[in-house]
Amino acid sequence: MTSKTSKTERTLRIGISGWRYAPWRGRFYPPGLAQRRELEFASRMLPTIEINGSFYSLQRPESYRRWHDEAPEDFVFAVKGSRYITHMLQLKDVHQALANFFASGVLALGHKMGPVLWQLPPRMRYDPERLEAFLSLLPRDARSVRALASGHDERVEGRALLQPVRGLRIRHALEVRHRSFIDPDFIALLRRHEVALVVADTAGRWPLIEDLTADFVYLRLHGDKELYASGYGNAALDRWAARIEAWRRGRQPADAKLASPQAARRGARDVFCYFDNDSKVHAPYDAANLAARLGLATGMAPGKASGAAS
Repeated sequence: MTSKTSKTERTLRIGISGWRYAPWRGRFYPPGLAQRRELEFASRMLPTIEINGSFYSLQRPESYRRWHDEAPEDFVFAVKGSRYITHMLQLKDVHQALANFFASGVLALGHKMGPVLWQLPPRMRYDPERLEAFLSLLPRDARSVRALASGHDERVEGRALLQPVRGLRIRHALEVRHRSFIDPDFIALLRRHEVALVVADTAGRWPLIEDLTADFVYLRLHGDKELYASGYGNAALDRWAARIEAWRRGRQPADAKLASPQAARRGARDVFCYFDNDSKVHAPYDAANLAARLGLATGMAPGKASGAAS
């Protein structure tokens, strides 16, 4: 399940946010499929999945190893950063928490590790000094992640994993939910640190900002009419497919919603897209239908409706 690439096209991954949902059993997952085999099944239907458990608590190396082993060789996991860092500490004084997070076992994903997603809470306003300090701490390669993770404390003592795979590259994406981030200075800050601004469709609840700030685009589709619930119809999927094609080829859609008048540097970009409209089992079908529009092979038959109106 790989995307078509050329000199002007980059990697494309379209998948889902999480995989363990009770309403999916007997619908997306075949009747009688053991819960322990759900990731094995989902990872053969779609080429990428966001790990959500890492957001709620520190996972263990054996969990990451199991997920690594259950997924196909060319699979990619995005990893959702700890809410202790984003929601409780709100990015303030997070060096120790970051060390624990990266020591907790995430490195066991090896080359199947994709971008790390940091989702900020809706109440958190843009604070340039705090954000600058946070972004400066983020590891980008094997050496920097090893140096950071080695500073873990007793919370992961005895179960820490500190040895990354050789050549590991770590990319980061930031999802914001407060209007104060609609600020050219914020966009410039992300560009300096080469962190992707998450393009998040949230049924109008939180800002949709489409400035390009890194060499990849991270897209989260939470539902265009009802948050986490509504499916995407044909017109919506066509629109997102056109935007993804533009980003991959180094262009910006003419009607992009931008926070900064400063154009992004030119160049083709990788795109990672995750459907988070899971509550009514739309996500995997919407992902497969969007993938089909873009020539991306999946393990699902194209055209099966999720139940959304077109």
